[in-house]
Amino acid sequence: MGLVVEMTQEAFEEAVADALDLIPEELAEKMDNVVVLVEDEPTPEQLQGDEDDLLGIYEGTPLTERDSWWAAGSLPDRITIFRGPTLRMCESADEVVEEVAITVVHEIAHHFGIDDDRLHELGWA
Repeated sequence: MGLVVEMTQEAFEEAVADALDLIPEELAEKMDNVVVLVEDEPTPEQLQGDEDDLLGIYEGTPLTERDSWWAAGSLPDRITIFRGPTLRMCESADEVVEEVAITVVHEIAHHFGIDDDRLHELGWA
């Protein structure tokens, strides 16, 4: 494990915003009741047995599984991108930006009901 890339919270949040801007408009318009957040570290509950290298997580009900029951008082789905694990994994600021973009696309795909196996097949894992 090398040195942690130094990047301010603001710069990291900007990388997440830039990654969201890369999502095609027609796809972004189909995202429904989902919020994208940045946190420093995942909680123990979010890790669920994973090592400390969880870069992002989608928590919610994918669009493909929503039914009429879902809309009644549902809180927004959450996509959380984790700053600490990303900075520890990468070797440069440019690599952080690239990894954030991959992670954002990966988690948005979960919002659309695409599972990890399919994401691996598509090269987004």
